[in-house]
Amino acid sequence: MTNLKIAIQKSGRLNEDSLTLLKECGISVNNGRDQLMAQASNFQLEVLYLRNSDIPQYVKDGVADIAIIGDNTEKEKKTGVVHVLDLGFSRCRLSIAVPKSMEFTDLSDLQGKKIATSYPNSLKDFLTEKGIEAEIHEISGSVEIAPNIGLADAICDLVSSGSTLFKNGLQEVYKIFESEAILVANPCLEGEKRVLLDQFVFRIKAVLAAKNSKYILLNAPETALDRICALLPGMKSPTVMPLKEKGWVSVHSVVNENKFWEVIGSLKEAGAEGILIIPIEKMIL
Repeated sequence: MTNLKIAIQKSGRLNEDSLTLLKECGISVNNGRDQLMAQASNFQLEVLYLRNSDIPQYVKDGVADIAIIGDNTEKEKKTGVVHVLDLGFSRCRLSIAVPKSMEFTDLSDLQGKKIATSYPNSLKDFLTEKGIEAEIHEISGSVEIAPNIGLADAICDLVSSGSTLFKNGLQEVYKIFESEAILVANPCLEGEKRVLLDQFVFRIKAVLAAKNSKYILLNAPETALDRICALLPGMKSPTVMPLKEKGWVSVHSVVNENKFWEVIGSLKEAGAEGILIIPIEKMIL
């Protein structure tokens, strides 16, 4: 039996979010402590736990067929793996940060400075594009302490909440690019493994679609039905069912998470009552 081999981060937040996604896709993986490989019990999937920075090359070489990595990692490694799908979690950004005591007006202030980073290729491309000559000091881990120990004048690192920068007396001054978790694949994937990948992507899309939507039920007077249906297009159109009380109907539909509160307010103004909001576990489009 052919298995699709997926590489995920050995430890860290990306590891946890990746395993959560597998679970939400109905894929059961038995994970032992310090395990390097695990077999799914109900899908032809084999999970490889690898060091994050090594994963793109392993996918390119065919050791793993697919992987969940940060977009920033692929941009840095440039291995040429195929970007299959954005996954919407582990969002962050690669940014330039400087000490709060440093006067910074624009990128020209970086001219001739030392910049510490774990992303030398991405930083080099950025500086070249902006016409800035600076000394890149490559280090792994704890990049944020470099200015405080005199190792660099500025840093280029991933930023999520910005709390780590704040604790180290740094301020974010320029965002180079945004990143999130992505699904990547070996460019030569074919045959049964391609079929398995398509099945896996189908499940992921159903999970992601559900996360961005809510199921809504409400009661409304028939006189307000046209206004309410205009606010709730749903997947095709709202479901409308008559209530026992004459002149009233029950309306069922789907609303986008990003427009949730805006829509609720408009529905109330249109005459909707008894509004119920229910999470959606999966949504097949």
